[in-house]
Amino acid sequence: MTAPPSARFAFGHPAHFIALGFGTGLAPWGRHRGRHARVPIYMLLDRWLDPLEIFLVIAALFAVGVWACGRTGRDLGAPDHRAMNWDEVVAMMLILLVVPDELEWWLFSFGAFRFFDVAKPPPIRYIDQTMKSGVA
Repeated sequence: MTAPPSARFAFGHPAHFIALGFGTGLAPWGRHRGRHARVPIYMLLDRWLDPLEIFLVIAALFAVGVWACGRTGRDLGAPDHRAMNWDEVVAMMLILLVVPDELEWWLFSFGAFRFFDVAKPPPIRYIDQTMKSGVA
């Protein structure tokens, strides 16, 4: 993997800022920093939008993320750089949309998400190995 990006890199282009989870990908502690961005974003959406509207926003965020991660991966020279965590932000927001709005379910969801993200059982491992830099 290439060296971690700098704050200057993250804030130097909108695609970088997005792909790096609004800068959370720069944090030095652990690989899964997207968790710091996903809950506040989801809570804001949940406060003002109904579930269908939230789903449409998540779909739009996914599409923007494909572009942002593709551009950022190219600029970093690594199509799936560790600091790019937009996929975690969007995926966890989708999970929060479908589980009950209760702390126990959210904690279980976070734990299950982390387990599958680290263990990468089939077909997750195949998808992770073949889909780089957005979706290609």
